[in-house]
This record gives sequence, structure tokens and C-alpha cells, in this order.
Amino acid sequence: MTPSRSEDLKIELLDSPQGACLMKLTGPLTLKTLFDFQQASRKENARPVILDISSVPYMDSAGLGSVISLFASCQRTSRGFGILGLSDRIRTLFEVTHCDGLLPCFESLQAADRALSSNS
Repeated sequence: MTPSRSEDLKIELLDSPQGACLMKLTGPLTLKTLFDFQQASRKENARPVILDISSVPYMDSAGLGSVISLFASCQRTSRGFGILGLSDRIRTLFEVTHCDGLLPCFESLQAADRALSSNS
């Protein structure tokens, strides 16, 4: 069975204005789509990472685990990490799993970029 179009995850790797890796995700981050996300996450290992999930309608526990994995990788290699674009649904997931205090979340790309460039 072929996954429906709504189950696809599109990943764009861009540069933020301050030079961080901006990973822009479009589509659900779930067990079915996280392998592409993990592969893309491994490509960037030198710069801070800003994860834009403003176009992610849904994230399951496996998707959350892969985000935490990326965060841990950034911490191990002394790189900054930030998330922006949390929907109410994903914000609730973060709160229920107590990740809201763990994962650095920002209201805008500018705020994330500023915070991550001041930590370098």
C-alpha cells in the first residue's frame, strides 16, 4: 500500500540569516516518516540547528523521540538547537511528555537565530 500524500514529510535544509542550519519540515513527523528526518539530521553536524515545524500538523511519540535525539546530538557536539513554529497540538504533546522545559522553543526565526548565535 502506498502512503497517501498527507503522510509524506518534506524536509528542506536551508541557511538561517545567522548561518545556522534551518530544517524546515512539512507534513507529519511520525514513525512512518521519521527515517528521512533522521537521515537529514545526520547530514548536518557542524552548525547549530533550527527546526521549523510550523508546517507539521502532527507528531507522534516516535517523531518526538527523533527530535529529542537531534537535540541530544547537538548538545553532545556543543551546537545550538532550537525549535520554532509549534502548533497548539504539538505544544500539548510537549507539555504532556514534559519536553516543554527540555527542548528550547522560540516564537520566531529571528529569536532562535539570535539565541543560537549568541551561544556560539
